[in-house]
Amino acid sequence: MSLFWRIFGLNALVLGTAAGVLMLAPVTVSASVLLAEAVVLVAGMGVMLVANAALLRVGLAPLERLTGLMTTVDLLRPGQRLTVPGTGDVADLISTFNAMLDRLEAERAASTGRALSAQEAERRRIAQELHDEVGQSMTTVLLELKRAAERAPDSLREDLRRAQETTRESLEEVRRLARRLRPGVLEDLGLVSALTALGTDLAGHTGMRVERRLDAELPALDPDVELVLYRVAQAALTNVVRHAAADRVELSLVRTGAAVELRVADDGRGVGATREGAGIRGMRERALLVGAALDVTRAPGGGTQVVLTVPAGGRPRAEAPDGGRDPSAVRR
Repeated sequence: MSLFWRIFGLNALVLGTAAGVLMLAPVTVSASVLLAEAVVLVAGMGVMLVANAALLRVGLAPLERLTGLMTTVDLLRPGQRLTVPGTGDVADLISTFNAMLDRLEAERAASTGRALSAQEAERRRIAQELHDEVGQSMTTVLLELKRAAERAPDSLREDLRRAQETTRESLEEVRRLARRLRPGVLEDLGLVSALTALGTDLAGHTGMRVERRLDAELPALDPDVELVLYRVAQAALTNVVRHAAADRVELSLVRTGAAVELRVADDGRGVGATREGAGIRGMRERALLVGAALDVTRAPGGGTQVVLTVPAGGRPRAEAPDGGRDPSAVRR
């Protein structure tokens, strides 16, 4: 039944019922309407309007649910669908909307996959240039400063040594940036070692206490899934440093039934009512690529916790985000 005939039928039902009640009820209307007759007519009209409103509310409820979903749907939170109520125009509309969401989510995942693939390739290129070009140039400068300090008079030797120390610190920072851009530990030693190094690096540079709980008995994960877990942990820890004002952060990776759960929790100021920033949206995009669920909530003891739950098998993309790492890479 079309929407027009559905509304027409509801109104006809109400009006027909009211007419039947008036015909069967012992109610008469004088040429000059008496007060009692006016009360009966007004009461009957009120009952008719209330019944009509209730029936229309029931009949149009699917459209209200559809409108509500349209205003709140988020492609980074897949699976938001409406139940199709039988057949008819409204059912066709809801089915079409559900199918549109399927297409949009698939297209969003594909486009995000291509963008992240390009991003990872650019990260590798920049990391390689930092290591090969900038790193080697700074190493050469460091050696020249050392030789100059050995030959310089005493009045200049201390200044040259300070310049040498500054150059050494800058070289170490360049190497650290290259490691963040291209996680070589992840490729060579596996996810647990990479997360361990990530926590150690954070503690060393910020002084924050990092508590690690990393399960060594994890199921075999696709390299793409490992990269998503690593990048989400990296982004979550970066958010802690930038926004949380925390003293302690917990980094855990454990197996929970048929899934692997990554959790980053801090004791900072906690999540507010503001909209999600680019960091969290980026984490959601990565989670979407492997069929994972990402939750950002307030930690039980205060602060913020980020929980990424990935099915044990994962759902790898057709194109690897890291340019196709060797799946046989050594894992710890």
